[in-house]
Amino acid sequence: MKKIQEIINRSYRIKDFVLLGLRLVLAYGFFNPAIMKLKDISSIAEWFESINIPLPVLNAYLATGTELLGAILLTLGLLNRWISIPLIITMIVAIVTVHWGNGFDAGDNGLEIPLYYILMLLTLLSFGAGKCSLDQFLKLNRIKN
Repeated sequence: MKKIQEIINRSYRIKDFVLLGLRLVLAYGFFNPAIMKLKDISSIAEWFESINIPLPVLNAYLATGTELLGAILLTLGLLNRWISIPLIITMIVAIVTVHWGNGFDAGDNGLEIPLYYILMLLTLLSFGAGKCSLDQFLKLNRIKN
C-alpha cells in the first residue's frame, strides 16, 4: 500500500508528458479531417447546406481552417488555451448537427469521439500546453487573474 501511495505522490512528474501526448493525439485527430475537407471544400459546403448549417461555404472554410490551425498549434504547443476555444465550439457544432441523432457510440457515428475531444481540449484550456511546448519556451503559459 505504501508503494502505491508513493507512485501516486510522484505521478505529477509526468504531467508535462501527458499534456504533450494529449496535444499530439488531438492534433492528429484534427489534421486528417481538415486535410480531407480542404481537398474538396465545395463538397463539404454542399454537405453543410444539406444538414442546414447556415452560410455553408463560409462555415466549411471556418471549420476546415480551425481544424488545420488547431492541429498545427496543438503540435507546437503554441497558444493552446486560445485555440482550444474555437475547437471546442467546432466539436459542439459537430455534435449538434451530425452526431447527436446517432446516439453515443463512435461505431454508430455518435457523439463519443467529439465529446472526448471536448474533454481533452478542456484539459488543455485548464492546464495549458505543459513544459514541452512553445508556450513554455516563450513564457506564454501564465494565467493572469
